[in-house]
Amino acid sequence: MPIHSKKFLYFAYGSNLLSHRIHINNPSAERAGIGCLTDYQISFVTFSKRWKGASATIVPKKSGEVWGALWYVQNQDLENLDRQEGVHNNIYKPLQVDILLPDGKTVNARTYQQIAEAPGGELSELPQDCRPSVAYWKTIVKGAEETGLPKQYLDFLHQIPHNDYHGSVDIQLPLWLH
Repeated sequence: MPIHSKKFLYFAYGSNLLSHRIHINNPSAERAGIGCLTDYQISFVTFSKRWKGASATIVPKKSGEVWGALWYVQNQDLENLDRQEGVHNNIYKPLQVDILLPDGKTVNARTYQQIAEAPGGELSELPQDCRPSVAYWKTIVKGAEETGLPKQYLDFLHQIPHNDYHGSVDIQLPLWLH
């Protein structure tokens, strides 16, 4: 992947997997491919008023994998991305992480991790208040499919329990997600 002085590489593993979602606040985002954050796992912790359920984070896990989308985002949109992720409200913090590409090379990318500590254990045992809403879960799954993430990871995402909230959410996404 070429290095751009006016752009940064962003690793998305949650709702920003979906191109429609990332472009709401970050119109300059250009899909750059897929990659894997090793020794981490996706989890859910902080309740999102917007999504009516817990939002995604990454937690360290030996031999874990978090697959996601790599996006080139213009530097001018960095503040938009930080605002979307709630950095100024101490919800997420930015991290620079090494992402393993399908060809075995690695790249360094920006991603975000929640400041609140996620519950330990298996995702199938997430407490009800740490589960994503149906709309948020569908956004992640649809984005993962659109991104072309590996089948075994898609199967894993399909197993994540949601909180059974099927009502409306405060996000500018198509109705098929509700």
